[in-house]
Amino acid sequence: MTSTAEVTAHRPVPAVGAWLHGVVRDVEPATLAAIGGMDGGPVRAVSAAGLVAVVSTAPLNEYGEEPLRRNLEDLAWLERAARAHHAVVEALARRGPVVPARLATVHTDDERVAGSLSARRAELLAALDRLTGRGEWGVKGYLVREAATDSAETAGGGGVGTAYLRRRRAQLTAREERQQVVSAAADAVHGALCELAVAGRRHAPQDRRLSGASAPMVLNGAYLVDVAELPRFTELVGSLGGRHPGLHLELTGPWPAYSFVAERPEPALTVREPG
Repeated sequence: MTSTAEVTAHRPVPAVGAWLHGVVRDVEPATLAAIGGMDGGPVRAVSAAGLVAVVSTAPLNEYGEEPLRRNLEDLAWLERAARAHHAVVEALARRGPVVPARLATVHTDDERVAGSLSARRAELLAALDRLTGRGEWGVKGYLVREAATDSAETAGGGGVGTAYLRRRRAQLTAREERQQVVSAAADAVHGALCELAVAGRRHAPQDRRLSGASAPMVLNGAYLVDVAELPRFTELVGSLGGRHPGLHLELTGPWPAYSFVAERPEPALTVREPG
């Protein structure tokens, strides 16, 4: 009699899995052939339930659960993987609506990918319908620095030390007031853009090391915009910049709609195992 342990021990372990990039309604084979995937070869399609998942072949010695956990701690590896994943999603988005997958979503085989499409069919179709004819645009707001000026010492007694403390207190008060004004301006800009956009989300401002800007970011908004409304949206961004001179507004996009795809509450690293 064969034990469960023996059956498990002799179960073949797959050598490659499928890194999921995104889901579309359909895609031409020629389009896929022109898009490089995670392994350097072209991406491919897994079809089920009237949907198409675009995947890369993912050797599990690098993209399996344990190797991925180690690799995601390697910033250089993570940056390469994120860029490669985004390049595929971006290429698909240029051709039509795509539901982007979360970074590092790996299934152990195509059967599991197809099963996920079937299980989430209604959700994925609704997302694709919502994204059709629309694009995600980003608006970043940076603090406009005022020219530094030397504050004259306020008249009054008390000597040099007292004058310094008085001047320092005035500087801190002015800074706090300015931060309040800029925060209110960022709120107003986001609210106005949300009125024109189909939907809007406000992300945490990026650190300067990520944004590459010398000025601090105070608004990091994402907006789902109808293609027909894009001229008005662009004009509104420019108008809002004029109304709020303390902010420098920067419009970016279009982007794949990462911000407007409902994610299930699951870890960023998602390796789908059989079972």
